[in-house]
Amino acid sequence: MIFVVSLLTLLMLSAAIAALIFKDLMSAVIASCMVSLIAAILFYFLQAPDVAMAEASIGAALVTAVFIIAIRRTKRYEE
Repeated sequence: MIFVVSLLTLLMLSAAIAALIFKDLMSAVIASCMVSLIAAILFYFLQAPDVAMAEASIGAALVTAVFIIAIRRTKRYEE
């Protein structure tokens, strides 16, 4: 269990760093979505399924959809 949590934490940190590095805004949004999904999985492992469901639905799904809609209406690449 500790190995899985440690692996997920490292994956979450690498996705967060990737979101900072990417110049393509759509890729950065996908990387931040991965951070939210991994956080939801970690909340589930911490036996907080209600927080995990809220994080997955709001953090990963809703916020990502709003960001994608906003990026489609503006420029995709950062200058």
